[in-house]
Amino acid sequence: MTDATPKTRDDLFAFLDGLDIKHSTKNHAPVFTVAESVALRDEIPGGHTKNLFVKDKKDQFFLLTVEENATVDLKTVHTLIGAASKVSFGKPERLMEYLGVAPGSVTAFGAINDTGGNVTFVLDADLMKDEIINCHPLSNDATTSIASGDLIRFMEATGHKPLVLKVTS
Repeated sequence: MTDATPKTRDDLFAFLDGLDIKHSTKNHAPVFTVAESVALRDEIPGGHTKNLFVKDKKDQFFLLTVEENATVDLKTVHTLIGAASKVSFGKPERLMEYLGVAPGSVTAFGAINDTGGNVTFVLDADLMKDEIINCHPLSNDATTSIASGDLIRFMEATGHKPLVLKVTS
C-alpha cells in the first residue's frame, strides 16, 4: 500500500493543462452505472465509457475501457490482453490503492494515480474510433471530454503505454 494521497479532479485538470490537452467537463448528479448515465447523452457528445477493473491469477491488474454498451467476454478476454489466466473483478481496495477511485467512479484517468505501474490499461479499438472520449474525472459526479488521441497522450505522460485492442463483441 502506498501512502500517496490520490490525485483530485483539480490535479487531473492541471496535469492535462500542463500537457496542453484540451478538455471540457460537465458536472452532474453522481452516476454509478451506465444505465444511470444515459440521460446525459444528449448533453455530452462523443463516446461514453464503461470500465472493467480486472485481475488474473498472478495478481496482474488491467483496466478495460470500452464503449458503454459494448460487451466484454470475461471468459476469453484474457487471451487478448496478455493475462496469465481468466480474469475476475479486482477488489475495491486495490482499485482505490492503484487508481485512487472507488467503485462507480472507475475511469481511464485513474492512470494518473497508478504511479507504481500496477495496472495495464486497455482501450477498446472500437471506442478509440470516436473523436471524443468521455470519462469520469476521478469522481462520478462529472464527465470530462477529451480527444481520443489526447487520452493516449495523457496515459503515456503518466508512464503507461495503453494497449489499443478489440476486446468487445
